[in-house]
Amino acid sequence: MWEDDFAARLAALRETKGVSARDMSLSIGQNAGYINGIENGRALPSMSAFLFICEFLGITPAEFFDVENSDPALLCELISDLKKLDGEELRSIEEIVKRLSNK
Repeated sequence: MWEDDFAARLAALRETKGVSARDMSLSIGQNAGYINGIENGRALPSMSAFLFICEFLGITPAEFFDVENSDPALLCELISDLKKLDGEELRSIEEIVKRLSNK
């Protein structure tokens, strides 16, 4: 992942969470323009700041870099809920997902 991709991924995940760059910056203990600076390509976070960003977004670092997953926090929640279903219920959900993904 290149710096531009990192910035775009951060912006997309932040917007999915529905929080402003300023609020996110302050929530992770940074100055008000911190996230904006990253998203505009002026800076990259340190490793510890990146881990705080992931924690704030409710995702793992691996999920951050999984660009095919547009909403990793939602997918994680869905998987957690799916684990509570029995085999028959899971097969029903599988059929629905297959139909939706073939559209």
